Amino acid sequence: MNYPSQSYAAASSSQLERDVRQLSTRRQVDPGKIALGVVIGRTSEFFDFFTYCIAAVIVFPRLLFPGYDPVTATLYSFAIFSLAFIARPAGSLLFMAIDRKHGRGAKLTVAMFLLGGSTVAIAFIPSYASAGALGIYLLCAFRFCQGLALGGAWDGLASLLALNAPQNRKGWYAMMPQLGAPVGFILAAGLFAFFLGTLNDKDFIDWGWRYAFFVAFAINVVALFARLRLVATTEFGSLLDKNELQAVRVSDTFKIHGRTILLGAFLPLASYALFHLVTVFPLSWVNLYTDHSVGRFLLIQLLGAVISMGTIAASGIIADRIGRRKLLGIAAAIIGAGSFVAPFLYQAGAIGEDIIVLGGFAILGLSFGQAAGALASNFRQQYRYTGSAITSDLAWLIGAGFAPLVALFLCEEFGLIMVGAYLLSGAICTLVALYFNKQMVETQAD
Repeated sequence: MNYPSQSYAAASSSQLERDVRQLSTRRQVDPGKIALGVVIGRTSEFFDFFTYCIAAVIVFPRLLFPGYDPVTATLYSFAIFSLAFIARPAGSLLFMAIDRKHGRGAKLTVAMFLLGGSTVAIAFIPSYASAGALGIYLLCAFRFCQGLALGGAWDGLASLLALNAPQNRKGWYAMMPQLGAPVGFILAAGLFAFFLGTLNDKDFIDWGWRYAFFVAFAINVVALFARLRLVATTEFGSLLDKNELQAVRVSDTFKIHGRTILLGAFLPLASYALFHLVTVFPLSWVNLYTDHSVGRFLLIQLLGAVISMGTIAASGIIADRIGRRKLLGIAAAIIGAGSFVAPFLYQAGAIGEDIIVLGGFAILGLSFGQAAGALASNFRQQYRYTGSAITSDLAWLIGAGFAPLVALFLCEEFGLIMVGAYLLSGAICTLVALYFNKQMVETQAD
């Protein structure tokens, strides 16, 4: 069904936003400034994400599930971790309705305050020893709210960046939003490593871990204003008027681009499987199955995140030379090959664990740097914003939502070899999605 573009533009941009845009006399937004706003926004999201991830491994099992053995308690903690990914598609639906009725600025404001508020609220949950199961129920509720907010935090700024990028540097600008992941991890891991290194165990479990969640609200406020500044630009409004960044109905998007959404959801699975197998899973491995220092391992992971920033940047240069999808295929093949080596490195002690993390982060940067929105150009322009948002939600749900839970369960029940098989399955899914996408593009060209 076709809808008049003018009505969608009016619905997606409030009168206040349009008035603010009229104050700007610039005809075009500098891609570098867009990139900065996007990186700040993504950093805030990933800081919240990794703060929860780290706490799910080293805090919540002890705080909320003290009656269970450490592995079972961690599995319960990872089950709660998955709630945000289940809620995220629902958040997209809810906040797209707010977008159409009240404008992108109102949507982002509500979403970012919900994200920051639910994250900082986790800092106040009581332990099982003091309040029984209440702390578990509160954590579930706050984690679900995080997922709703993440769905609403989709702002279209990555699309704005891509549309303003020079034609010969699409890959370079496509990787910039992905830099938010390692930066967010560096901040979160650095905070936890600091408190682990300076506090005794009792103080850390009682109150030290909570400070990382307090920081989240301040970071989200900064990210909100960085995003609103771009949403209020004339270029953003111009793209709304041309249907490039509008929230159309999800049902209509699925009718037109259901196959593209499905392929886009499976295409980044190699990246997302590796994403968790160099961040959350190895931290749980060190915490549960070794006597190595968690604080030291966080610093190794922090170094790995720094390395991944370099390889994410390299992915932009390589993608502009050979193509984004070809690079994703090469990276998936490398990840698949690495899946046979990873189980043996885990059994090689601290040195093997460090090699997995540092090497894994390096490969992750090449893959993750180009994974987001690789099929966005397949969408018709009026469906690009909604299609990209739903594709991202489904990709994170399928590829990342249950990854820590599944990986730890497989490791406990069947051994490390099945963790390698899980990583291999993600690589195969990416390669298959790339193949079918190529067939679809060739069919459409004919």
